[in-house]
Parts: sequence; C-alpha cells; structure tokens
Amino acid sequence: MTDPVHIWRNAYQHPGPWDRTFEPMSMVSLFEKSAASHPDAPLLDFLGRKYSYAETLDGANRVACGLKAMGYGPGDRIGLFLPNVPHYVAAYYGILKLGATVVNFSPLYTVDELAHQVEDSETRLLFTISATALLPTALKVLEKSGLERLVVGSVAGALPPAKSLFYRLFRGSEVARKPDDSRITAFSELIANNGECVAPTIEPEHDVALIQYTGGTTGTPKGAMLTHQNLSANARQVALLDPQLGQVTDRIVGVLPFFHVFANTCVLNRTVVTGGEIVMLPRFDAGQTLAAIERTGATALPGVPTMYQALLDHPKTASTDFSSLRVCISGGAPLAAELKQRFEKITGATLIEGYGLSESSGVVSSNPYEALNKSGTIGQPIQGTRVRLIDKEDPTKHVAEGEPGEIVVSGPQIMLGYWNRPDADAEVFVDGLFGGQQKRHWLRTGDVGIIDEDGFIKIVDRLKDMIAVGGFKVFPSQIEAVLYHHPAVKEALVIGVSDDYRGESPRAYVTLNSGETASGEEIAAWLNPQLGKHERVDKVVVRDEMPKTMIGKLDRKALRAEVGVS
Repeated sequence: MTDPVHIWRNAYQHPGPWDRTFEPMSMVSLFEKSAASHPDAPLLDFLGRKYSYAETLDGANRVACGLKAMGYGPGDRIGLFLPNVPHYVAAYYGILKLGATVVNFSPLYTVDELAHQVEDSETRLLFTISATALLPTALKVLEKSGLERLVVGSVAGALPPAKSLFYRLFRGSEVARKPDDSRITAFSELIANNGECVAPTIEPEHDVALIQYTGGTTGTPKGAMLTHQNLSANARQVALLDPQLGQVTDRIVGVLPFFHVFANTCVLNRTVVTGGEIVMLPRFDAGQTLAAIERTGATALPGVPTMYQALLDHPKTASTDFSSLRVCISGGAPLAAELKQRFEKITGATLIEGYGLSESSGVVSSNPYEALNKSGTIGQPIQGTRVRLIDKEDPTKHVAEGEPGEIVVSGPQIMLGYWNRPDADAEVFVDGLFGGQQKRHWLRTGDVGIIDEDGFIKIVDRLKDMIAVGGFKVFPSQIEAVLYHHPAVKEALVIGVSDDYRGESPRAYVTLNSGETASGEEIAAWLNPQLGKHERVDKVVVRDEMPKTMIGKLDRKALRAEVGVS
C-alpha cells in the first residue's frame, strides 16, 4: 500500500512533516520555560483583572508547596471541579509541579457522577469554588466517597476590585458558605506560603499528568491517562499549526471549559507554549463573549459549532468589531458548511474544523490556517501524527485505497492507556500494523472515515453510540440507567437526534410495565432534573414495543432506522 505521507507532504502548504519528533518535556518545564522568557507578560485576563506569567507561576508554586505540606506528593490523584477561573490554572500547574496527577471533573456532574469518578480515580483531594452550583455537590461527595479533603476558592477574590464588590453585593445568592470543617481548606490558606519547596523529578514519557474521563463503545466512562509528554507534545503540535507563530499578537478567548481536553490543550497549554494571553470567561454567554472580543482585541476563539451559532444569533453581533479576530478552531461536533460560511462572512475571521479525542490529548488533525480548507472534513494530520484506516470488522487489516475504514492514530500525543482498565486497553490499541517502518502503537478511534488524495479526512460514520451535544459526549447507557428507576418504565433506549442548535440531542424511547399509563411528558419531567444539563432529553417517546435482535436484545441500530435517524 502506498504511504499516503509521500502523497500529502506538500499538499496545500500543510505544516508537516508527519514524522516530526518532539523532545520529551514535562508540563512543568513547558510552563517554567515560558514564564522565564516573558515573566511580566499577561497570561490571564479574568473579566479585566490581569495575571502575569510570573504571578501565575508563583501561584502554582504556592499550590504545590501547600499540597506538599498537607502530605500529598508524586502519584496522588488530585481533582479539579472548577469552571474557568484563575484558581484552575494555578491548581493545574501546581498539582503537576508536585508530581501528582490532575483529574478533571465537569462542573455539570451530578453528585452520583462526581462520586463515581472520584472513587474510580481514587482522587484524594478536590479543588472547587464557593458557588452554589458547585460547593454543595462537592460537599455531598466528600461525605459519600473516599475523598479526603476539599480546597475551596472564592471567585470574588479573583476579580478586579469594583467587580468583586458587585459580586459580593448583588450575586450573594450564588455564593455558598464554606462550612467550618477540618477537612475543608480555603484556597487562600493553601497558598499562604513562600512557594519555595523541593519539587520531584518528572519523567515526561512515563509520569501521568492528567486523567481525563471519556467514554467507550459501551458508554462506560474511562480515565484516559495522559503523560506530561502527551500533553506537552500536543500543545506544541497545535502551536505549530499557525504559520504566523511568533509574528502576530496571540490573544485567545478562553470560554471553552478547561476541564474539557479540547480547551485544556488548544487554549491553556498551547497558549503557554506561544507566550500568549488567555481572555478567560467563567462560562459561555454570547453577549459576554462578544464584549470580551471587542474589549481585548482577541485574535482567536476556539469553540464548538453551537457557540458560533449563538454568537451569530445574538443581537449585538452586527455592531461588534471583529477586526482583531484571525482564526477560530471548531471541534467537538461536525461543523456545518453553512455555519462556517456565514461566520466567516460576518466576522472576517477564518473558521476551521479539527478533530481529536481525550485519548489523543485533544488534537489529531486540523484544516490549515492559511491554505485550502475542505468543508465537511476534519483536515489533515498535525505534525508528528500518522492516521490510517483499518477494516471495521478486522483491525489487523488495512482497507483498500479510497475505501472507508476505522480511523487509527499514532503519535506522541496518544495516551498511555486507561486508568485501571487493561481490558479496555486491549480493545483500543493495535500494534504492528502496516509492517516495515510503520510498526507502532495505534489508537482505534471508533470513527469510520475516508482519506482523499490530499490527505484530508472525512468522518462518515461512528462506531460508538455516544451522542455529541454541543461539543460534549453524552452516554446513552447512563441516561437509560436513570430511566430504569422510574416505576412505569419497562424498557429504555436513548439515541441522538438532529438538533439545529446543539448538533444532536438525546431522545429517550421507552415501553411501560403492564398497567402503567405514564405519559412521555411526565417521564421527561421526572428524568431531566436528575441529569446534567447537556444530558437532558428533548423528549421521551412511549412505544408499545421496542425493536430487538434475534436473541431478544434491545436493538439500538434498528430503532434508529425505524425513527429515521442515521
């Protein structure tokens, strides 16, 4: 089989080569090197308050020393249950400097979801903030899991003085009181030290920096173990996508949630590599995002398609000055060609689509920044990354040229494996493919694609049942598990249906136990409050019967066909 690398190498000025190597580097070295190069430059702009590289590094050092004084050290799992706030950045790099492992947890998690992942990862300490949307959940998890301690920060303390006063006076209902409990430490107390303590030696290619929970074909969340080298390599790979790297202002809007691997790599780590500035917003609000672009002269805005649609729909878009905006990277869900064209016409920025997974530290491929983009594709492999197609039924075989196959990936950003799941590792990794010099560790993505003559990849099908909701992955099995607790529900299947705004929405189909008369509306009203916001179904459909396989198993594929969902 012809090696496609030789065909694609100079295609459309894509910044190759695909066989580039990246020297081992810890995330700590990556951050300290950048801080040493421009200590006084701003790293964070949090609603107008600036934090320099030196100030942020000092905060990270103090976090590391504070945790060490508590008895934590290399190999410990320490969780972040945080939105986009300065505490996240200091805690993230501080945990890494300690030699411990960060575990990212979504602020959207319910108590049960958070408790399950805390237990699974054996997380010992959890960072959160004193917000009513987060602290009560964390406190319940502290009581019902093996979690030992909480570190609680204050959002008001991270704001500019005027905004801090406003927050305290007018948004007090959103602030939860920190209980008087010896297991709970204020963030300010944790960092009340000089930041000077001995840091351990880190082995970049072996030490796990981050456990990022993802989903598999069964819908069971698994923790992808990402090493320091995985993360630092991917950050450098993404930085190299920009042909004007180091020549133009780099000011990126950080509104994608940092707990998500997309933002962790493409916003946080990549910007540290470039010495740029992150305009940090705690959550996505279209009006606030537009104001931040104009106030700061932002040059980049990574996001998911629903964000770009919301920006276009906002009444202030027509009057917003987008002249500073250069490039926007879309991921997490397919980007409609119409949306891309409309966004580019109104803003003057380039909107490109890329692709990645938690298991790949964030990014596998991207359309070029300043060359031909092919709408409907996920672009070409980034530097140091190889992509191949294998037979969907037999992973030991490759497919004929031009034929669709399962996408497999090899590169320095590919995870070490799943946390405590050797069984899952055996399913997701294949070795020794393609012979000769191509023997390496290949990650099965579960996505089926085709690769054209220019090396652009198009996803044509998904092997996984996961539903892509506005950039988040939703697992049908988790929603189904809740449905089965309803006394009227006999059988349940959840599938993704097309949604103009979110890309996809979960929809539940159920049959009822004999004698029950519950309506779909009643079941949905009972179900949705128990789910994360991104998991909530658009409706529950009550059916007389469900499609089943020949052996009596509920048939999700047949249900999709019956209701007209591809």
